[in-house]
Amino acid sequence: MPATRRFTRALLAASLLTVGLAACGSGEEDKATGSDKSTDKQITVYSGRNEQLIKPLLDKFTEQTGIAVNARYANTAQLAAQLVEEGDRSPADVFLAQDAGALGTVAKQGMFSTLPEATTAKVPATYRAGNGQWVGVSARARVLVYNPDLVPADQLPASVFDLTGPAWKGKVGVAPTNASFQAFVTAIRVQHDDAKAEEFLRGLKANDPQIRDGNGKILEDVLSGAIPAGLINHYYLGEVAKEQGTTPDALKAKLHFFPGGDTGGLVNVAGVGVLKRAADNPDVQTFVDFLLGTEAQTYFAEQTYEYPVIDGAPAPAFVPALADLAVPQIDLNDLDTLDATVSMIKNSGLVP
Repeated sequence: MPATRRFTRALLAASLLTVGLAACGSGEEDKATGSDKSTDKQITVYSGRNEQLIKPLLDKFTEQTGIAVNARYANTAQLAAQLVEEGDRSPADVFLAQDAGALGTVAKQGMFSTLPEATTAKVPATYRAGNGQWVGVSARARVLVYNPDLVPADQLPASVFDLTGPAWKGKVGVAPTNASFQAFVTAIRVQHDDAKAEEFLRGLKANDPQIRDGNGKILEDVLSGAIPAGLINHYYLGEVAKEQGTTPDALKAKLHFFPGGDTGGLVNVAGVGVLKRAADNPDVQTFVDFLLGTEAQTYFAEQTYEYPVIDGAPAPAFVPALADLAVPQIDLNDLDTLDATVSMIKNSGLVP
């Protein structure tokens, strides 16, 4: 079997662990934004970002530029697998991915063009590909969310690896089928090694973790007191506060940012890569520049509660500045071995 075919099957298996395959190749998944669908100014975006969160921004782009966006929505791992499977036949112009690992996976197959230096230079080197083939457009930090009625601040862990200890038995919510958890485990493998990641997963499994199907459910249960703490991305606190018509500070849940460059404090990015077929399409470049503009970056901060990645856009009010976080020394380009991580998580017993 050719190597690319084996690779694609492994990636498809990884996406199954996340949400189960949908018919992301069907026309039912394609949705054009903008009122004039007959316009010649149209780009096709494979979006691993949630439609509810990202479509308002795509609509704004169309309103301002007259360029319609034909968006195909699916889970990021699914779309990465589909792009690899389609190869040069793909209709996609842009891959808008939920995490750096998926971008690195597609880049590793030689499918992305190199972005202009004027574009990549807007983003710190930490949050873009070293070869210029993808660039982050927003960032999110991994945190421990906790209920202060159940976890006193002076008992918070100094490291994510402490969560395998007896003091945390039965107290920590995790979502092992979630892409962000999988990227975090990949980060352990990169910062340390596979043996350390396997040790952590085995220890977590033995410590009676509270398994949930996503970050949102973990936060819900921490807020209610059903579980004392859980591993999530920071922005969920902002989303829940907005849904409840309050502020993050008023919620019965707090965020603990792991100190000292601990792997538990991984900062990952959502980002974009431009397919080679669209390298000379000025409308595609306009789209990438729009995502890195002040308006879109402010949208990420104020509407999805993520960190902007350019200077001049405000960070969410309830979290430390991105520059102030003690993030682990990890090259996000190395988070591109999802298939190996998924196998490791399954072998640990965290997923049946």
